[in-house]
Amino acid sequence: MLHVVFNTADAEVLKKAMELDEFLQGEIIEIKDDFSVGPVTDIYETHGYELRRDWWKKVLEYSPYTNQLDIVDDKLTVHNLCNKLNEDKTLQLWIWMGQNAHDVCGYYWLMSQLSVFQGQVFVLYMNNLPFINEKGGIFYPAYLHEIQPKEFLKAKKLARPITLSEFEADPDEWKKTGSENGLVRILEGGKKIVSKEVSYFDKEILAFINVGPQKLLKLLQQVSSKSKLKIADTFLVWRLREIMQNEKITIKGDWEKGWKDLEVMQAQIVAPENTSVS
Repeated sequence: MLHVVFNTADAEVLKKAMELDEFLQGEIIEIKDDFSVGPVTDIYETHGYELRRDWWKKVLEYSPYTNQLDIVDDKLTVHNLCNKLNEDKTLQLWIWMGQNAHDVCGYYWLMSQLSVFQGQVFVLYMNNLPFINEKGGIFYPAYLHEIQPKEFLKAKKLARPITLSEFEADPDEWKKTGSENGLVRILEGGKKIVSKEVSYFDKEILAFINVGPQKLLKLLQQVSSKSKLKIADTFLVWRLREIMQNEKITIKGDWEKGWKDLEVMQAQIVAPENTSVS
């Protein structure tokens, strides 16, 4: 069995679940790109892939992840995945996704390349489903890694084959999403992805910025823990740089030295001089 997840943290919790249930044993494959942001027009064509890669170069500039462009190769991952499915027609592929735009967009991008394996490809979608948390309470996880490993024993019952009609309709839906040219995509329930303008998260981001200076890393921590909109830190910092160009915020420090010592604050509004004549 092969398993696909879309976050490193999801892979880690799935590994722990495998230790509890040998039925789940299998190779875990991670799709590393976040297709909920950035250009996805003509994503399977060379020019579309290069457009997306160039956009990520801008986003990752000055970040701790600048080397990831050199190590992330989801196209090669899918190529190797298809080879394995071709070599063993009894092999099953389980695609795990939580109820969030990151996972659902990753699902669309991936399954659109797997139609020839209809019957071998299964999906497990944690769509508005209750689970038990560590304190024994019921909650509705948005991400797989929020689920306790032992709860995956219940989650495995959700596995179902991707239907022929889905293999026909979902790639068209993903193609439509790409044609909309939005740089942000959100989940509006089910598998419905809606494109938004690049500034969609800006209001939420600005709400966390103080009048006085605060460390960038602290700001990222606050947004991660308190915001209902789960915004990737790389995208958030890129938007801060863009917002700074509009003089809405000030960022102090040396970008060349990375994020550690940068400070963010609201831009100071200079009151106009009184030019009235007595």
